[in-house]
Amino acid sequence: MRTVDREQWLARWRAEEQQPFIGWDFSYLERRMQEEPPPWSYLDRAAALMDRARSALDMDTGGGEKLLSLRAHWPPRMVVTEEYPPNLALVRERLEPLGVTVVEAHLSETDPVPFAGGEFDLVLNRHGAFNPAEVARILAPGGVFLTQQVGDDYLADLMAVFGATPQWPDATLAHYGPLLQAAGLEIVDAQEWTADIRFADVGALVYFLKAAPWHVPDFSVDRYADTLLALQERLNQGEPLNSSGKLYLIEAHKPE
Repeated sequence: MRTVDREQWLARWRAEEQQPFIGWDFSYLERRMQEEPPPWSYLDRAAALMDRARSALDMDTGGGEKLLSLRAHWPPRMVVTEEYPPNLALVRERLEPLGVTVVEAHLSETDPVPFAGGEFDLVLNRHGAFNPAEVARILAPGGVFLTQQVGDDYLADLMAVFGATPQWPDATLAHYGPLLQAAGLEIVDAQEWTADIRFADVGALVYFLKAAPWHVPDFSVDRYADTLLALQERLNQGEPLNSSGKLYLIEAHKPE
């Protein structure tokens, strides 16, 4: 690649790297990053479950974008958690005026959550960490836990190009299903799906990797300039910038 072309591409990608990312909104990448949808609709199922609930918790709500899309279905008591400071400020601004309780909380597979036992009819979790035993504890008898998660192999082949490996090898249905059952929940639905993912241009990948930094933790355009330029050469030669990733869905009920 000529030096002038190289500098033009790098300048373009540095601009993508500086684009603002607010909440958990990837609309900036519309048509530039396309992920094949799974055969289920997490949002449709969440809406149906909300219609039957009196209280619901949305764990790791991000910027509240998905929850706001379900506003017509919110139960009388709606609570969310968020940890990341910019998102926490955003959801307080967006959701508290609508009557939603916003709780700052760090979630993991082992940490407790700051809620009482049996507090919620419904617990939702879309792509956030969770402690199966704690989820079971805070569910009311007859309550439902619905989660959609990103699998351990999401974008693994593209991550390998940058020398990165998946950080959560236990992010699988085979791992979390038995843990939820051990916590006393009955799994009524469990599905997996491997989606095809396509980036239309290298700039879209740059934006995504800055917005979701756990894929390549030390990512920057300047640090990985040669790798990005090699990917651009692939595109120039007609080779698509494709990857894949596993998603899985679990719906679990707490016995009456």
